[in-house]
Amino acid sequence: MEAEAVNEEKGVVVRGEWQRRIMTFLMVFGPGLIVMEADNDAGAVSTYMQAGGQYGLHLLWLLVVLLPICYFIQEMVARLGIATGKGHAAMIYERFGKWWGRFSLIDLLAVNFLTLITEFAAISLALSALGISPYVSVPGSAVGLTMMVVTGSYLRWERIVIALCLMDLTWFVLAFVVHPQWAMVARNAIRPTVPAGGITSSLVFLVIAIVGTTIAPWQLFFQQSCVAEKRLRFADLKWARLDTLIGAVFTVCVAGAMMLVGNYGFEHKIAFQDPAQLALALGPIAGTFVRNGVLLLMVNAAVLGTTAISLASAWAYGEVQGWEHSLHKKLWEAPGFYATYIACVGAAAAIVLIPHVPLQLVIISVQVFAGLILPSAIIFLQLLLNDRELLGERWVNRPWNNIVNWTIIVVLFALSLLLAAQVILPNLFPK
Repeated sequence: MEAEAVNEEKGVVVRGEWQRRIMTFLMVFGPGLIVMEADNDAGAVSTYMQAGGQYGLHLLWLLVVLLPICYFIQEMVARLGIATGKGHAAMIYERFGKWWGRFSLIDLLAVNFLTLITEFAAISLALSALGISPYVSVPGSAVGLTMMVVTGSYLRWERIVIALCLMDLTWFVLAFVVHPQWAMVARNAIRPTVPAGGITSSLVFLVIAIVGTTIAPWQLFFQQSCVAEKRLRFADLKWARLDTLIGAVFTVCVAGAMMLVGNYGFEHKIAFQDPAQLALALGPIAGTFVRNGVLLLMVNAAVLGTTAISLASAWAYGEVQGWEHSLHKKLWEAPGFYATYIACVGAAAAIVLIPHVPLQLVIISVQVFAGLILPSAIIFLQLLLNDRELLGERWVNRPWNNIVNWTIIVVLFALSLLLAAQVILPNLFPK
């Protein structure tokens, strides 16, 4: 039987099952791509390009390992958001009590705010390299990010952010322009290797930073709130899963492209402290397109990260305070929610303008901090997804879900212990 659906608002008639499926997917599409690609933020650009610039292609395999982990974690978040219609912070408060709720919220707000500083640091570094003063670029970006959110339309915000996500396709162009050895790329993507010099303290630090920037705690809170904001239902779950899978694959491929650009600097023995320095050094070798492309994509990554992370904080804080917390609301209808967003953006921008702040060190260190608090965030998620009273037998985690998730948690705790050991015993690994 031919299916027919009518969009009454726009008067669009959809005939045929495949057309209905496409339209349904397009209506669901957004949170999965945004939560994944926004995590390729300024810290990610710095971390992945440093990995390529310091170790060549040796760490590409780590991105392939992280791909299914990204998907499994965020699929659980989407499922939980659809089942409850509430954000992650609200569910932790409801199911585990105020003490654990405050613990998770303070952790989230702290790491989010530190991460926001890295986003504005990247804007400052990138646009300074293009000749724009930080005293112009940073406040201007803060104003633009505020105007993007306070329109009172979730759909308008989502469309803008999806367009910014798709701009990251330019990373693939840059990766092709620097002409990597594709056979070596494929080999390093599927075969784990250790860089020359073996396991060193800098390698351990960078591996934890890659994990921390590929899977970040704010993603759990952001996607669940985003799913609740779109009012998705269980009939939409398969499309939400597809959205999340597309986002995970796209994000890991973009991260790989960043590493390839960093590897170009490694091949030409270019020493750099941040991606902006590398971009300027690559200009005479690879051309102005690569130089300007890296710098502008740094800014794009920072804008994506800032809007998503600030919203994760505003949604979480608004939920636990019992405020109106929706992008569907006008500024005067949800003043506390929007004030939290604006305060996060404004304060982080102001800190970056303090003279002599070591921006690149802050950027990498925040990724490591995120990696350290990630295990506790995932444990809350794991417990919620095994709550049969909350989800029912159909949507609760299956045994294989739990095996995968606890394995992820154990590995993340092991990485955290490695970092702690490195700090306490600085001679544990060679320099």
